[in-house]
Amino acid sequence: MVAADAVRATDRRSKSSSHRAVTVSMVAGALRREPRRHHTSTMTPEERRTFIVQHTTAEAAPIVPEIALRTGGLSMELWEAAALADARPAVPPPYWAWAWAGGQALARHILDDPELVRGRRVADIGCGGGIVAIAAAMAGAAGVTAIDIEIFAVEACRLNAAANGVTLAVEEADPIGSDDGWDVVLVGDLWYEPELAARMAPWLRELVERGALVLTGDPGRAHLPVVGLAELARYEVPTVEDLEDVASKTVRVLRLLA
Repeated sequence: MVAADAVRATDRRSKSSSHRAVTVSMVAGALRREPRRHHTSTMTPEERRTFIVQHTTAEAAPIVPEIALRTGGLSMELWEAAALADARPAVPPPYWAWAWAGGQALARHILDDPELVRGRRVADIGCGGGIVAIAAAMAGAAGVTAIDIEIFAVEACRLNAAANGVTLAVEEADPIGSDDGWDVVLVGDLWYEPELAARMAPWLRELVERGALVLTGDPGRAHLPVVGLAELARYEVPTVEDLEDVASKTVRVLRLLA
């Protein structure tokens, strides 16, 4: 009887572990592929900031220790908590709660070569928690606009900017197709979804053609343009296995060419 109970207990643990592995894989896939759509929320900005502080901790980014960000724990737990707190019909995955590999590499490169942005007007597209925008501000940019379509990302970016002692203009918007005369346009890690990439690539090329410097970080996403890129640097970036299913990724920092 005892042996049978032990077998059943082992079986339950095995099933629980297997279920969690499948769940994490599904969440990680959604975090990588979910299109960034706009939905109206009934939460106030203050309520979103309170949620972020309560459900994240301040941690230094692995290859950018100069920058501390509000960072989430397990992706499924944070996503579930956000869905319970936010009355929107479809709460996007909380991609804003981690320093993704592409953004870390781009931020590292900017801090190591500040002349890329110093004294120039910079836009960070799909800013998430703001690591790239914060790096640009630290490197001496004349002004940095951090733009994201997700309202939680906007508040996370504001919190992170304040914690790191920099000033950013943070906007909730879909910037594709617009042009505010930026000198430098930074794209941390946005080549994971075909519809988004198809809209973004020609727009970024137009910015390059009128004279903007456009840089992106890419850890091997499926929808990165295959031509018109110049590699500037390469970094090995530790990753959160809950999100990427691997312990690290090789990330290239690329310049888009006309």
